[in-house]
Amino acid sequence: MKTRIEQYRNLPGQHCGSTAMRSLLRFYCGLDLPEEALFGLGSGIDCMFIESPKLEPSVVVFGRSITMEVDLAQALGVDYLESIETDNVKAWEEVRREVAQGRPTMLCGDVFYLDYRKFKVHFPAHRYVLVGLDDETRTAWVADRLDPEPQPCSYDAVARSRNPPVGLSTLNLWGKFHGTEVRNSLGEACELALRKTADRMLGRDSSQADLIQSVAAGLDLRIATGLQGMADFCREVSGWHDRADRGFIASYLAGSIEKFGTGGGNFRKMFAGFLRWAREEDPGRIEQGLPVLADRAASCWTELAGTLESASQDEGAKDLWKRASEQAGGILEIETELFAAPDRIPGNIGAC
Repeated sequence: MKTRIEQYRNLPGQHCGSTAMRSLLRFYCGLDLPEEALFGLGSGIDCMFIESPKLEPSVVVFGRSITMEVDLAQALGVDYLESIETDNVKAWEEVRREVAQGRPTMLCGDVFYLDYRKFKVHFPAHRYVLVGLDDETRTAWVADRLDPEPQPCSYDAVARSRNPPVGLSTLNLWGKFHGTEVRNSLGEACELALRKTADRMLGRDSSQADLIQSVAAGLDLRIATGLQGMADFCREVSGWHDRADRGFIASYLAGSIEKFGTGGGNFRKMFAGFLRWAREEDPGRIEQGLPVLADRAASCWTELAGTLESASQDEGAKDLWKRASEQAGGILEIETELFAAPDRIPGNIGAC
């Protein structure tokens, strides 16, 4: 087989998942919304605190939810589903069949293995879109967030990415559009997304931690999400200067907060953009001060990333880890106000 879906237009962006969904929704549904709007409509904001002696590094913090892409489709009322397949051969045949039928297909995996990216650390659950195949050269053509043109990637690299031999695996997760109709209005989608965001940040919805645990058997994970994840991070970060892998932890966290496709500020900049977009769509839905709070949180996350980067280069400096803990505490205060303030109905996210 040798095929390429030439009609697919890849729109580069700030974050892999929202970039991929923006281009896929445009292709399948004729819907073109700003990337920040799609991130928010997918209830993308979170705070994942994950710790395990079997991970490298042993502590990670991620700022987005695991199921943003599916949640975005559900909010819009689009028939898009994702599934896992533990059989690697069957998993490849599934997505291969989709592309042969002219259907660009969402893939998910560890960006470390994708030979066109040359990523230096493991980063699971990266999103990219399969748009072409060449059996003779064993080359897959992949649309990723950085480039408008599809990138060549070896079949072997795609396979290792989708179900990697070490670390967290998303078990060949892939997504398929079963329909093209957008059944919900943007107002309905916004209400659904805000409610889900609040439930997760305030601990009423444990689905994200449950999902990670379900695919990470044997890794002995400790997971906290939402404001509780932020609280755990705040409580523990000051003691990490005693860890043997403290330099790696600090460097990885700095990257995942500011550089690894977050749009900066641990996705809080994107969330602030969503809140502004939602307010423009309906000023009564979002209180004016909430985007400002999200901006403040983003700036504080960026400052924290800078402190952690300094700590990674001066591993023995306890004052840097103490400063990181204080900065994390400040973020927790801001995000508690953003998500849990009781006096902002109907604008308060936590009351939606």
